[in-house]
Amino acid sequence: MNETINLLNAPTAAQRLKNLRSIISAEDKMPEVLSQYANNHIHTIYSFSPYSPTAAVWAARAAGLPTAGIMDHDSIAGAEEFREAGKIAGIGTTCGFEMRVNLFGTPFEGRKINNPDQNSVAYMAFHSVKKEYFSQVQERLAPLREKRNERNRKMLLKIKDATGIELDFEKDVLAESQYHDGGSVTERHLLFALAGKMLNSGGYLERYDLLGKLKAEMTKDIYVPATDELMSLDEAVAFAGDIDAYLCYAYLGDVTGAPTGDKKAAKFEDCYLDELMAFMKGRGVNLVTYMPSRNTPEQLDRLMYLCKTHNMGQISGEDINSPSQSFICKQLADPKFAHLVDKAWELVLREQ
Repeated sequence: MNETINLLNAPTAAQRLKNLRSIISAEDKMPEVLSQYANNHIHTIYSFSPYSPTAAVWAARAAGLPTAGIMDHDSIAGAEEFREAGKIAGIGTTCGFEMRVNLFGTPFEGRKINNPDQNSVAYMAFHSVKKEYFSQVQERLAPLREKRNERNRKMLLKIKDATGIELDFEKDVLAESQYHDGGSVTERHLLFALAGKMLNSGGYLERYDLLGKLKAEMTKDIYVPATDELMSLDEAVAFAGDIDAYLCYAYLGDVTGAPTGDKKAAKFEDCYLDELMAFMKGRGVNLVTYMPSRNTPEQLDRLMYLCKTHNMGQISGEDINSPSQSFICKQLADPKFAHLVDKAWELVLREQ
């Protein structure tokens, strides 16, 4: 990591924000603003990422983004810092979180939806959460994070069986997370800890490279299915209503590759997408979020057509959780995606 990111990843939010003020005040000139881009799906250390909320805002601004959106798994603990960093950096911010829901008892039970690891389970994104709801979100997600940690501990045992390497959950995993400050612990934390043990003296970037390979090749061997930590779709819809958030289905589509190298080529929801979109709309999910860099033009044209058919809003963001990724999705420069940038600004203004 470079020196600036290290300063912006200081141990406390107060230190990080203070360092951001100093760094920006010492600039000779501001980065060029690329108004044709937006990114509403940036992970931070409060789920899994090399970036604190402050560092994520700085990196987004340095890349030219005029807006940025935080999107952590099962947590919105970094959102207040993210918003404050955005004010310091002079860019618009939008806050949300991501979680998995079960589709048990629906026509999609047993199907691979948008989750590579478990059938019958779908990733959903809660966008545009206003500041007054942050504490309510954290309170509601806290027991789900605890349930997830019970499953994480079981996966550590499976890692030991698969590799012979024993990991201590407190020392090797929680110490690399923001769990004690309201963050979540994901499968990536477990595999990042394993990568550290396997490399021993390996560097930071090498550890991330190995993590991507382990995520793609090993997850199937150590994964323990999620159950108790999942809301049902109906519960998620109600939760979004309670916190006045935009609940979005996170479209994945059949995969031929991924920016982080952590997803293998596989079939997902494309073969029944028409049915799925109609179902989501009928159950109260009124928006779809997607990442144009992950999909073919044909996939994107079909998805946008279905969104218009079902009167579903569209939100976009690149799933940033690795130091090798660009914060810029070059596809957004195409005028046909201008509505995604407009939507990002709508979220920013809505939350103000």
